[in-house]
Amino acid sequence: MTTYLLAGGGTAGHVNPLLATADALRAAHPDARILVLGTREGLEARLVPERGYELLTIDKVPFPRRPNMAAVKFPVRFRRAVARVRRIIAQEGVDAVVGFGGYAATPAYVAARGRVPIIVHEANAMPGLANRLGSRWAAATAVVFANTNLAGAKTIGMPLRREIASLDRAASRSEAVEYFGLDASRNTLVVTGGSLGAKRINDTIRELGPRITAPTADGAPWQIVHIVGRLSPFDDPNLPNYHVVEYCDRMDLAFAAADCIIARAGASTVSELLAVGLPAMYVPYAVGNGEQAKNIESVLAADAAVTVADAQFTPDIVWPQLEVLLNDSTRREQLAKNATRMGVSDAAEQLASMIDDAIEAARRD
Repeated sequence: MTTYLLAGGGTAGHVNPLLATADALRAAHPDARILVLGTREGLEARLVPERGYELLTIDKVPFPRRPNMAAVKFPVRFRRAVARVRRIIAQEGVDAVVGFGGYAATPAYVAARGRVPIIVHEANAMPGLANRLGSRWAAATAVVFANTNLAGAKTIGMPLRREIASLDRAASRSEAVEYFGLDASRNTLVVTGGSLGAKRINDTIRELGPRITAPTADGAPWQIVHIVGRLSPFDDPNLPNYHVVEYCDRMDLAFAAADCIIARAGASTVSELLAVGLPAMYVPYAVGNGEQAKNIESVLAADAAVTVADAQFTPDIVWPQLEVLLNDSTRREQLAKNATRMGVSDAAEQLASMIDDAIEAARRD
Protein backbone atom coordinates (compact mmCIF):
# COMPACT_ATOMS: atom_id res chain seq x y z
CA MET A 1 0.00 0.00 0.00
CA THR A 2 1.33 3.42 -0.98
CA THR A 3 1.37 6.24 1.57
CA TYR A 4 1.44 9.83 0.33
CA LEU A 5 2.29 12.84 2.50
CA LEU A 6 0.96 16.09 1.03
CA ALA A 7 2.46 19.17 2.66
CA GLY A 8 1.20 22.73 2.43
CA GLY A 9 -1.47 25.08 3.61
CA GLY A 10 -2.09 28.41 5.19
CA THR A 11 -4.11 29.92 2.35
CA ALA A 12 -6.69 28.64 -0.10
CA GLY A 13 -4.07 28.96 -2.84
CA HIS A 14 -2.12 26.14 -1.20
CA VAL A 15 -4.94 24.09 0.33
CA ASN A 16 -7.25 23.82 -2.69
CA PRO A 17 -4.70 22.34 -5.14
CA LEU A 18 -3.48 20.04 -2.37
CA LEU A 19 -6.99 18.71 -1.81
CA ALA A 20 -7.66 18.40 -5.54
CA THR A 21 -4.50 16.30 -5.86
CA ALA A 22 -5.50 14.21 -2.87
CA ASP A 23 -8.85 13.52 -4.53
CA ALA A 24 -7.10 12.48 -7.76
CA LEU A 25 -4.78 10.12 -5.86
CA ARG A 26 -7.70 8.63 -3.96
CA ALA A 27 -9.62 8.08 -7.19
CA ALA A 28 -6.62 6.36 -8.78
CA HIS A 29 -5.68 4.35 -5.68
CA PRO A 30 -8.67 3.76 -3.38
CA ASP A 31 -6.55 1.66 -1.00
CA ALA A 32 -3.73 4.19 -0.62
CA ARG A 33 -3.13 6.21 2.54
CA ILE A 34 -3.19 9.96 2.03
CA LEU A 35 -1.86 12.09 4.88
CA VAL A 36 -1.78 15.88 4.92
CA LEU A 37 0.85 17.91 6.75
CA GLY A 38 -0.10 21.40 7.81
CA THR A 39 -0.35 23.77 10.76
CA ARG A 40 -3.06 24.37 13.32
CA GLU A 41 -3.49 27.98 12.20
CA GLY A 42 -4.05 27.59 8.45
CA LEU A 43 -7.19 26.91 6.47
CA GLU A 44 -6.12 23.27 6.28
CA ALA A 45 -7.09 22.82 9.93
CA ARG A 46 -10.73 23.08 8.85
CA LEU A 47 -10.76 22.11 5.18
CA VAL A 48 -8.68 18.92 5.32
CA PRO A 49 -10.79 17.05 7.91
CA GLU A 50 -13.96 18.27 6.18
CA ARG A 51 -12.74 16.57 3.00
CA GLY A 52 -12.11 13.32 4.87
CA TYR A 53 -8.31 13.34 5.06
CA GLU A 54 -6.10 12.90 8.09
CA LEU A 55 -4.28 16.09 9.09
CA LEU A 56 -0.94 15.91 10.85
CA THR A 57 0.34 19.21 12.21
CA ILE A 58 3.66 20.87 12.92
CA ASP A 59 4.35 24.23 14.52
CA LYS A 60 4.18 27.24 12.23
CA VAL A 61 7.79 28.40 11.83
CA PRO A 62 7.99 31.48 9.58
CA PHE A 63 11.39 32.25 8.09
CA PRO A 64 12.70 35.33 9.92
CA ARG A 65 12.84 38.48 7.80
CA ARG A 66 14.62 40.68 10.37
CA PRO A 67 16.87 40.21 13.40
CA ASN A 68 14.59 39.81 16.40
CA MET A 69 13.67 37.25 19.06
CA ALA A 70 11.84 35.12 16.48
CA ALA A 71 15.07 34.93 14.48
CA VAL A 72 16.97 33.79 17.56
CA LYS A 73 14.46 31.01 18.22
CA PHE A 74 14.09 30.00 14.56
CA PRO A 75 16.91 27.40 14.28
CA VAL A 76 15.69 25.36 17.25
CA ARG A 77 12.03 25.57 16.24
CA PHE A 78 12.82 24.67 12.63
CA ARG A 79 14.93 21.65 13.63
CA ARG A 80 12.10 20.51 15.87
CA ALA A 81 9.64 20.74 12.95
CA VAL A 82 11.98 18.81 10.66
CA ALA A 83 12.44 16.11 13.31
CA ARG A 84 8.67 15.79 13.66
CA VAL A 85 8.29 15.25 9.88
CA ARG A 86 11.10 12.70 9.84
CA ARG A 87 9.30 10.71 12.53
CA ILE A 88 6.11 10.85 10.47
CA ILE A 89 7.92 9.63 7.35
CA ALA A 90 9.46 6.71 9.25
CA GLN A 91 6.49 5.72 11.40
CA GLU A 92 3.83 6.05 8.70
CA GLY A 93 5.91 4.45 5.94
CA VAL A 94 5.61 7.48 3.67
CA ASP A 95 6.53 6.75 0.04
CA ALA A 96 6.64 10.35 -1.24
CA VAL A 97 6.35 13.91 -0.01
CA VAL A 98 4.37 16.26 -2.23
CA GLY A 99 4.73 19.95 -1.41
CA PHE A 100 2.52 22.87 -2.40
CA GLY A 101 4.28 25.67 -0.54
CA GLY A 102 3.40 27.32 2.73
CA TYR A 103 4.76 26.93 6.24
CA ALA A 104 4.54 23.13 6.32
CA ALA A 105 6.36 22.58 3.04
CA THR A 106 9.89 23.66 3.95
CA PRO A 107 10.32 21.32 6.95
CA ALA A 108 8.77 18.55 4.85
CA TYR A 109 11.29 19.04 2.05
CA VAL A 110 14.24 19.07 4.43
CA ALA A 111 12.96 15.99 6.25
CA ALA A 112 12.32 14.05 3.04
CA ARG A 113 15.63 14.85 1.36
CA GLY A 114 17.56 11.63 0.79
CA ARG A 115 14.76 9.52 2.28
CA VAL A 116 11.78 9.56 -0.08
CA PRO A 117 11.03 11.29 -3.41
CA ILE A 118 10.01 14.94 -3.27
CA ILE A 119 7.47 16.31 -5.76
CA VAL A 120 6.85 20.06 -5.86
CA HIS A 121 3.86 21.94 -7.23
CA GLU A 122 4.23 25.71 -7.58
CA ALA A 123 1.05 27.67 -8.19
CA ASN A 124 2.40 31.16 -8.84
CA ALA A 125 4.49 32.56 -11.66
CA MET A 126 6.91 33.85 -8.99
CA PRO A 127 7.85 30.86 -6.82
CA GLY A 128 7.82 31.08 -3.05
CA LEU A 129 10.84 30.44 -0.87
CA ALA A 130 9.74 26.95 0.19
CA ASN A 131 9.27 25.67 -3.34
CA ARG A 132 12.47 27.27 -4.59
CA LEU A 133 14.26 25.21 -1.97
CA GLY A 134 12.26 22.02 -2.50
CA SER A 135 12.70 22.07 -6.26
CA ARG A 136 16.47 21.73 -5.82
CA TRP A 137 15.96 18.24 -4.40
CA ALA A 138 12.78 17.27 -6.20
CA ALA A 139 12.31 14.17 -8.29
CA ALA A 140 9.69 16.16 -10.22
CA THR A 141 8.50 19.76 -10.25
CA ALA A 142 5.19 20.96 -11.68
CA VAL A 143 4.07 24.53 -12.31
CA VAL A 144 0.90 26.29 -13.35
CA PHE A 145 2.42 28.98 -15.57
CA ALA A 146 5.03 28.47 -18.27
CA ASN A 147 6.90 31.63 -17.19
CA THR A 148 7.59 30.22 -13.70
CA ASN A 149 11.34 30.14 -13.13
CA LEU A 150 12.01 26.70 -11.62
CA ALA A 151 14.60 24.51 -13.30
CA GLY A 152 13.26 21.35 -14.93
CA ALA A 153 9.65 22.18 -14.16
CA LYS A 154 6.79 20.75 -16.20
CA THR A 155 3.84 23.04 -16.93
CA ILE A 156 0.64 21.17 -16.05
CA GLY A 157 -1.75 23.83 -14.76
CA MET A 158 -3.55 24.07 -11.44
CA PRO A 159 -5.16 21.07 -9.74
CA LEU A 160 -8.77 22.19 -9.50
CA ARG A 161 -11.66 21.36 -7.24
CA ARG A 162 -13.89 18.71 -8.78
CA GLU A 163 -16.89 21.02 -8.94
CA ILE A 164 -14.87 23.50 -11.02
CA ALA A 165 -12.92 21.04 -13.17
CA SER A 166 -16.12 19.30 -14.25
CA LEU A 167 -18.35 22.39 -14.43
CA ASP A 168 -20.75 22.63 -17.37
CA ARG A 169 -21.70 26.29 -17.18
CA ALA A 170 -24.60 26.06 -19.59
CA ALA A 171 -26.12 23.04 -17.85
CA SER A 172 -25.77 24.67 -14.42
CA ARG A 173 -27.07 28.09 -15.46
CA SER A 174 -30.67 27.62 -14.33
CA GLU A 175 -29.55 26.30 -10.94
CA ALA A 176 -27.23 29.29 -10.56
CA VAL A 177 -29.98 31.77 -11.44
CA GLU A 178 -32.21 30.24 -8.79
CA TYR A 179 -29.42 30.02 -6.20
CA PHE A 180 -28.60 33.75 -6.40
CA GLY A 181 -32.16 34.92 -7.07
CA LEU A 182 -31.30 36.38 -10.46
CA ASP A 183 -33.30 37.58 -13.45
CA ALA A 184 -32.78 34.95 -16.16
CA SER A 185 -33.31 37.55 -18.91
CA ARG A 186 -30.33 39.67 -17.83
CA ASN A 187 -26.60 39.20 -18.33
CA THR A 188 -24.68 38.73 -15.08
CA LEU A 189 -21.48 40.44 -13.97
CA VAL A 190 -19.82 38.62 -11.09
CA VAL A 191 -17.42 40.68 -8.97
CA THR A 192 -15.10 39.14 -6.40
CA GLY A 193 -12.00 40.26 -4.57
CA GLY A 194 -11.41 36.91 -2.92
CA SER A 195 -12.69 35.42 0.34
CA LEU A 196 -11.71 38.53 2.32
CA GLY A 197 -12.77 40.96 -0.38
CA ALA A 198 -10.97 43.98 -1.83
CA LYS A 199 -11.95 47.45 -0.66
CA ARG A 200 -10.97 49.28 -3.85
CA ILE A 201 -12.93 46.87 -6.04
CA ASN A 202 -15.89 46.96 -3.66
CA ASP A 203 -16.03 50.75 -3.48
CA THR A 204 -15.70 51.22 -7.24
CA ILE A 205 -18.34 48.65 -8.19
CA ARG A 206 -20.77 50.00 -5.60
CA GLU A 207 -20.43 53.48 -7.14
CA LEU A 208 -20.76 52.12 -10.67
CA GLY A 209 -23.75 49.95 -9.78
CA PRO A 210 -26.43 52.25 -11.27
CA ARG A 211 -24.52 52.51 -14.56
CA ILE A 212 -23.79 48.79 -14.79
CA THR A 213 -27.40 47.78 -14.22
CA ALA A 214 -28.84 50.43 -16.59
CA PRO A 215 -29.92 49.39 -20.12
CA THR A 216 -26.97 48.84 -22.46
CA ALA A 217 -26.45 49.88 -26.06
CA ASP A 218 -27.07 46.39 -27.43
CA GLY A 219 -30.26 46.03 -25.43
CA ALA A 220 -28.97 43.32 -23.06
CA PRO A 221 -29.25 44.68 -19.49
CA TRP A 222 -26.89 43.55 -16.75
CA GLN A 223 -27.23 42.48 -13.15
CA ILE A 224 -24.47 42.18 -10.56
CA VAL A 225 -23.51 39.42 -8.15
CA HIS A 226 -21.05 41.21 -5.88
CA ILE A 227 -19.13 38.91 -3.53
CA VAL A 228 -17.84 41.54 -1.13
CA GLY A 229 -15.87 39.35 1.31
CA ARG A 230 -15.23 39.95 4.99
CA LEU A 231 -12.40 42.47 4.83
CA SER A 232 -14.42 45.50 5.88
CA PRO A 233 -18.07 46.51 6.25
CA PHE A 234 -19.90 47.01 2.97
CA ASP A 235 -22.81 49.39 2.55
CA ASP A 236 -25.35 47.65 0.35
CA PRO A 237 -26.53 50.16 -2.27
CA ASN A 238 -29.95 48.43 -2.28
CA LEU A 239 -30.25 48.72 -6.03
CA PRO A 240 -32.51 46.55 -8.18
CA ASN A 241 -30.49 43.80 -9.89
CA TYR A 242 -27.54 44.35 -7.51
CA HIS A 243 -27.05 41.22 -5.40
CA VAL A 244 -24.63 41.52 -2.47
CA VAL A 245 -23.07 38.28 -1.17
CA GLU A 246 -20.66 38.39 1.76
CA TYR A 247 -19.09 34.98 1.18
CA CYS A 248 -19.78 32.44 -1.55
CA ASP A 249 -19.12 28.75 -0.97
CA ARG A 250 -20.61 27.85 -4.37
CA MET A 251 -18.21 29.53 -6.75
CA ASP A 252 -19.10 26.90 -9.31
CA LEU A 253 -22.60 28.41 -9.45
CA ALA A 254 -21.18 31.94 -9.50
CA PHE A 255 -19.16 30.96 -12.58
CA ALA A 256 -22.21 29.29 -14.13
CA ALA A 257 -24.24 32.47 -13.66
CA ALA A 258 -21.54 34.79 -14.96
CA ASP A 259 -21.35 36.28 -18.43
CA CYS A 260 -18.33 38.32 -17.35
CA ILE A 261 -16.28 38.53 -14.16
CA ILE A 262 -14.09 41.05 -12.35
CA ALA A 263 -11.55 39.41 -10.06
CA ARG A 264 -8.12 39.48 -8.50
CA ALA A 265 -5.40 37.52 -10.31
CA GLY A 266 -4.39 34.88 -7.81
CA ALA A 267 -3.14 31.68 -9.40
CA SER A 268 -6.18 29.63 -8.38
CA THR A 269 -8.63 32.26 -9.61
CA VAL A 270 -6.89 32.65 -12.96
CA SER A 271 -6.68 28.89 -13.45
CA GLU A 272 -10.34 28.37 -12.60
CA LEU A 273 -11.55 31.13 -14.91
CA LEU A 274 -9.50 29.75 -17.79
CA ALA A 275 -10.79 26.24 -17.16
CA VAL A 276 -14.43 27.33 -17.25
CA GLY A 277 -13.89 29.78 -20.11
CA LEU A 278 -15.07 33.06 -18.61
CA PRO A 279 -14.29 36.51 -20.04
CA ALA A 280 -12.50 38.31 -17.22
CA MET A 281 -11.25 41.70 -16.15
CA TYR A 282 -8.36 41.11 -13.74
CA VAL A 283 -7.34 43.58 -11.06
CA PRO A 284 -4.01 42.22 -9.78
CA TYR A 285 -3.34 42.68 -6.08
CA ALA A 286 -0.68 45.36 -5.89
CA VAL A 287 1.30 44.32 -2.81
CA GLY A 288 3.95 41.69 -2.16
CA ASN A 289 6.28 40.74 -4.99
CA GLY A 290 3.89 41.50 -7.83
CA GLU A 291 3.12 37.84 -8.42
CA GLN A 292 -0.50 38.43 -9.48
CA ALA A 293 0.58 40.61 -12.39
CA LYS A 294 3.03 37.89 -13.41
CA ASN A 295 0.27 35.28 -13.19
CA ILE A 296 -1.65 36.86 -16.04
CA GLU A 297 1.20 37.77 -18.39
CA SER A 298 0.60 34.77 -20.66
CA VAL A 299 -3.18 35.21 -20.40
CA LEU A 300 -2.99 38.79 -21.62
CA ALA A 301 -0.54 37.83 -24.35
CA ALA A 302 -3.09 35.27 -25.60
CA ASP A 303 -5.86 37.92 -25.54
CA ALA A 304 -7.77 35.75 -23.06
CA ALA A 305 -8.60 38.55 -20.59
CA VAL A 306 -8.27 42.26 -19.96
CA THR A 307 -6.72 43.95 -16.95
CA VAL A 308 -6.83 47.17 -14.97
CA ALA A 309 -4.14 48.03 -12.42
CA ASP A 310 -5.37 48.25 -8.85
CA ALA A 311 -4.43 51.93 -8.59
CA GLN A 312 -6.43 52.61 -11.77
CA PHE A 313 -9.53 50.77 -10.60
CA THR A 314 -11.52 53.89 -9.80
CA PRO A 315 -14.95 54.77 -11.20
CA ASP A 316 -13.78 57.49 -13.58
CA ILE A 317 -10.92 55.45 -15.02
CA VAL A 318 -12.42 51.97 -15.16
CA TRP A 319 -15.92 52.77 -16.40
CA PRO A 320 -14.99 53.59 -20.04
CA GLN A 321 -13.21 50.22 -20.33
CA LEU A 322 -15.88 48.27 -18.50
CA GLU A 323 -18.71 49.88 -20.47
CA VAL A 324 -17.09 48.82 -23.75
CA LEU A 325 -16.71 45.26 -22.49
CA LEU A 326 -20.30 45.01 -21.24
CA ASN A 327 -21.67 46.41 -24.50
CA ASP A 328 -19.61 44.17 -26.81
CA SER A 329 -20.82 40.57 -26.73
CA THR A 330 -18.53 39.66 -29.65
CA ARG A 331 -15.49 40.80 -27.67
CA ARG A 332 -16.59 38.82 -24.62
CA GLU A 333 -17.09 35.71 -26.73
CA GLN A 334 -13.58 36.04 -28.17
CA LEU A 335 -12.06 36.41 -24.72
CA ALA A 336 -13.98 33.34 -23.57
CA LYS A 337 -12.80 31.25 -26.54
CA ASN A 338 -9.19 32.26 -25.96
CA ALA A 339 -9.49 31.50 -22.25
CA THR A 340 -10.93 28.07 -22.98
CA ARG A 341 -7.96 27.27 -25.23
CA MET A 342 -5.61 27.99 -22.31
CA GLY A 343 -7.67 26.28 -19.64
CA VAL A 344 -6.59 22.98 -18.06
CA SER A 345 -9.03 20.80 -16.15
CA ASP A 346 -6.97 17.63 -15.58
CA ALA A 347 -3.91 19.03 -13.77
CA ALA A 348 -4.73 17.05 -10.61
CA GLU A 349 -4.62 13.81 -12.56
CA GLN A 350 -1.41 14.86 -14.30
CA LEU A 351 0.22 15.64 -10.95
CA ALA A 352 -0.96 12.33 -9.48
CA SER A 353 0.74 10.52 -12.39
CA MET A 354 3.97 12.47 -11.83
CA ILE A 355 3.91 11.47 -8.16
CA ASP A 356 3.39 7.79 -8.97
CA ASP A 357 6.14 7.88 -11.59
CA ALA A 358 8.57 9.35 -9.03
CA ILE A 359 7.69 6.64 -6.51
CA GLU A 360 8.15 3.88 -9.09
CA ALA A 361 11.51 5.30 -10.14
CA ALA A 362 12.66 5.42 -6.51
CA ARG A 363 11.57 1.84 -5.95
CA ARG A 364 13.49 0.67 -9.02
CA ASP A 365 16.59 2.50 -7.84
